[in-house]
Amino acid sequence: MNKLLTLLFLVGTLISCTEKQTALLVSSPSGKNSIQFQLSADGTPQYWVNHGEKMVIDTSTMGFDFKDQASLKDHLKIIGNSTNTVNETWEMPWGEQKNVVNHYNELKVELEETQAPNRKINVYFRAYDDGIGFRYEFLPQQGIDSIIIMDENTTFQLTKDYTTFWIPGDWDIYEHLYNTSKVSEVDAIAKRNNADLAQSNIPENAVNTPVTMRSDSGLHLSFHEANLTDYAGMTLKVDTETLELTSELVGSDRLGYKVKRALPFKTPWRTIQIADKATELIDSKLIVNLNEPNKIGDVSWFKPKKYVGIWWEMHIGKSTWDYAASQDMNSFTTDAKPHGKHGATTENTKHYIDFAAKNNITGVLVEGWNTGWEHWIGFEDREGVFDFITPYPDYDLEEVTRYGKEKGVELIMHHETSAAPRTYEQQLDTAYQLMHKLGIHSVKTGYVGKIIPKGEYHHGQWMVNHYRKVVEMGAKYQVAVNAHEPIKATGLRRTYPNVIAREGLRGQEFNAWASDGGNPPEHLPIVAFTRMLAGPIDFTPGVFDIALPTKPNNQINTTLAQQLALYVVIYSPIQMACDLPENYEGQPAFQFIRDVGVDWDETVVLNGEVGDFVTIARKERETGNWFVGGITDEQARDLVINFDFLDDGITYDAIIYKDAEGAHYKDNPTAISIEKIEVNKGSNLSVHLAEGGGFAISLMKKSEL
Repeated sequence: MNKLLTLLFLVGTLISCTEKQTALLVSSPSGKNSIQFQLSADGTPQYWVNHGEKMVIDTSTMGFDFKDQASLKDHLKIIGNSTNTVNETWEMPWGEQKNVVNHYNELKVELEETQAPNRKINVYFRAYDDGIGFRYEFLPQQGIDSIIIMDENTTFQLTKDYTTFWIPGDWDIYEHLYNTSKVSEVDAIAKRNNADLAQSNIPENAVNTPVTMRSDSGLHLSFHEANLTDYAGMTLKVDTETLELTSELVGSDRLGYKVKRALPFKTPWRTIQIADKATELIDSKLIVNLNEPNKIGDVSWFKPKKYVGIWWEMHIGKSTWDYAASQDMNSFTTDAKPHGKHGATTENTKHYIDFAAKNNITGVLVEGWNTGWEHWIGFEDREGVFDFITPYPDYDLEEVTRYGKEKGVELIMHHETSAAPRTYEQQLDTAYQLMHKLGIHSVKTGYVGKIIPKGEYHHGQWMVNHYRKVVEMGAKYQVAVNAHEPIKATGLRRTYPNVIAREGLRGQEFNAWASDGGNPPEHLPIVAFTRMLAGPIDFTPGVFDIALPTKPNNQINTTLAQQLALYVVIYSPIQMACDLPENYEGQPAFQFIRDVGVDWDETVVLNGEVGDFVTIARKERETGNWFVGGITDEQARDLVINFDFLDDGITYDAIIYKDAEGAHYKDNPTAISIEKIEVNKGSNLSVHLAEGGGFAISLMKKSEL
């Protein structure tokens, strides 16, 4: 069958020598990827995917199970098909690059049951040169205004036992360490009962997406979804014997189903990014391209920024979120007496504002400013706990906002909901009105704990709709949203550019208190090729006090040079310098954080392998300066950087921050070497990365030849 596939865009008929079924084919613009669709003899939808002449997804099926309706899985016929080609370039208001090419060929297949009630469903396939996507469209049904989906049974039949980089298909949280194994060795159930997670539910041997795979020949696949709207998040159930993946939607124990939707509607896209080498996965814009264009118009009120804030000091035990200082990250007691450790005071906030103002940092985050933190963990009933309007007595919200504006620094609001979204929604309009009134244009939201009401999960349809409601409220009041404990990124930032970042991974804070000692050196070289493919990450880099003297059992498992490199490698339009101001004072390496950009005109992935190392160069908008970051795992490496990506005819002052001789993430993490040279297009540089190390380079325009 493979030899019959053409690399040209076409939709036609191919005759199988065994079943003589009609098959439809769509290929990507260059012919690199193709999708073929047909019905089996009993009318079951089937598809498969080729990359060049290699089949990467073998014959796979589609179907749905419903409540109060028969399953829709077979006895279908093709009643029509049509094709479409789109080749457009759209502009990111902020992002990894300014202009994004959206070029694909699309096939629409119209299906109808051959027996009563003769339901109709359409399937849309899009073929891109960097991957494929498909989605379902449910059409009106006579006498029925909505449907309840009990299961979506989309399958992906793998052709090889790929090396897989995965986290378990947890319905509540993505904050697991990545595992590396063959598909046949995936054991998500073993990841239950993680003592470091505030909530977790792993019902199946499934993985969360994006999940990235690599073949022995170097082919890379990454499975995810795009445009997750009014639908449950998708995990992928793994059959370790047949190597088949099946969509497993996050359910609701409270409501007893996966999805309820009014007819007609379209599902999210099921996506596969396909690359001949790992670096091409990061280059891919498949996920954002499968989302709708900007719906909210001008977002110039949000400015990409670096920020500092009252946050890390709570994680390392210097201060607390709550006013009474009765809690820290490791303990809770109901009878503790105040002892003066509250972090979010007016005085302390002004200290951070002053530090930001003198260091080219334009944002300050303040956590623990509002009432309710005494009861946010350790309680079953957290409804009504937080007040998103009322500050603690030692925090003057209007004064710190005024002071920040005077210094050219904007406050970043913080709303921790303690996973009680109904309480948040009751105050949502008022809280966002307050931000608008004060000229605060961004908020960090949080959802720590098990969702209330009981039986709902962070990644189910009910919460997907809550997260969207918050985004829409933000758009109404010119507030950008950085969600923690979120639903995963699926490219929504194209449609709602006030979706600026989200957590959705095991972040920096685990280095401060996780019982396993923190994130291992391989963590971020995996993240760059998995979680980062979904969208911007608020990872909060920039720890300089790596040994964490207040936490004897923990430290940051990177060198100082790698902490700098993360500002380029891990993309976000908001980047935190997360350490305490006093730990930056007098440190020459802090100059890189002062200089590095946050909004990019162009991105070039120079090298990398999943879980091993990666180097990325980004060109700053407005200035045209370039910045480069490279990181490695626990293996030391020597890399050669070719500066062919630089602009023609310009000389740059390159300041290189790299691991010094003898640097090591465990034994000597802060040893750093800083040197300055001149480079231009065509220059080369050899760089040594220590174990757990990295390097960062700022390339400032010096002169034009």
